[in-house]
Amino acid sequence: MGFDLRRIQAALLFFSASALLAGMWAGLVRLGWGWPALRPGLPLGHGPLMVCGFFGTLILLERAVAVRRWWAYLGSICSGLGGLLLLLGVGGVLGPVLVTLGSLGMVLVFGYILLQHASLHTWTMSAGALCWLVGSLAWLNGASVPQVVFWWMAFLVLTIAGERLELSRILRLSGLTQILFLGAAGVLLTGCILLLVYPDPGIRLSGLGLLGLAAWLAVFDVARRTVRMTGLPRYIAICLLSGYFWLAVSGLAALVYGFQTAGPRYDLMLHAVFLGFVFSMVFGHAPIIFPAVLGLPINYRPHFYAPLALLHLSLALRLFSGMGGFSLGRLLGGLFSAIAILWFAGLMIASAVKPKT
Repeated sequence: MGFDLRRIQAALLFFSASALLAGMWAGLVRLGWGWPALRPGLPLGHGPLMVCGFFGTLILLERAVAVRRWWAYLGSICSGLGGLLLLLGVGGVLGPVLVTLGSLGMVLVFGYILLQHASLHTWTMSAGALCWLVGSLAWLNGASVPQVVFWWMAFLVLTIAGERLELSRILRLSGLTQILFLGAAGVLLTGCILLLVYPDPGIRLSGLGLLGLAAWLAVFDVARRTVRMTGLPRYIAICLLSGYFWLAVSGLAALVYGFQTAGPRYDLMLHAVFLGFVFSMVFGHAPIIFPAVLGLPINYRPHFYAPLALLHLSLALRLFSGMGGFSLGRLLGGLFSAIAILWFAGLMIASAVKPKT
């Protein structure tokens, strides 16, 4: 096609990293840190920047590398540019339009994947891509973030659950086990559909689906076996199993509290998933995925555990302080979570460029 894929990949990584940094800054300002907002309205873009600008762009990039088709990069380019426009606050609706086109690009990529290999795990990840598209379309048409955030949550949860289901095939899962997985994913999707009309029962049903997926992953994921190993396999397993705990916490909170638009309960439901579950998956999968995308090896070191421990401790401090009305603990918990993510990113970069000793 006459273009350098490495440069495109580097640019997309820059876009996603910029969205991550801006999203974290916006989140800390929203949390209550009295820092400059960089631009008016940036704190309101925290969710779209993190879910669409960062995760969406990064997942699309990883899929484009995997399918090895030039057109697969178009969705990642759209979401990356959309995230950049959201960061800068320019373009009016152009940023949301580009993000929505990016989510459409992911649906098309998974449509291509289904044509090549249709299975339960590819259908699950395809459903996740469709959830991103539905949420983005609703957001583009004026829905608030609390109205669409569970669709975006389902996007990430189903994408990750589908990947774990694929890796668990080596265990030769029984038909009943697969039906249980399908049932939990179906409950989550049904809840998301219901919340469009009846938000409170929809959120509660979605919470039941999250609980079901957390239980399934905790029992049937291959991580239960690899946690007994040493080195990188054990580290990855601990990341995964700790993430499943937070997924269950979010599901239980949604089931108990129902539809929320702000406050500590809303914070608990969202960030138990987005920070506790999703970033645990990032910490665990990064040593495998980053080499595939960057073409650089990641050398595992035991001190990878340090930012993982800080992530979980800081999240617990934030969420339990919020529920208990301890504002300083909530602020510090959010700050230390951001530090944990930046610390981990620095370790990944250092381990990729520095030879193992």
